[in-house]
Amino acid sequence: MEFELIGHEYIQLNQLLKLLGLVDTGGEANQRIVDGEVVVNNQVEYQKRKKLRTGDVVRFQRHVITIREA
Repeated sequence: MEFELIGHEYIQLNQLLKLLGLVDTGGEANQRIVDGEVVVNNQVEYQKRKKLRTGDVVRFQRHVITIREA
């Protein structure tokens, strides 16, 4: 799956999960991140507001999301 950064330099990790519908709420996104369930660029990511930029790869459950420029 790909996510296009349209008109923005970055998107925050918790916002990405919510926007793509991978979680039901922002609170759930935050909890999943804090619990170590999200991997960014092959490392477990604990920062809820981690800034994702072009080229970053996010893994959550069975989903792999590549951030790309619009």
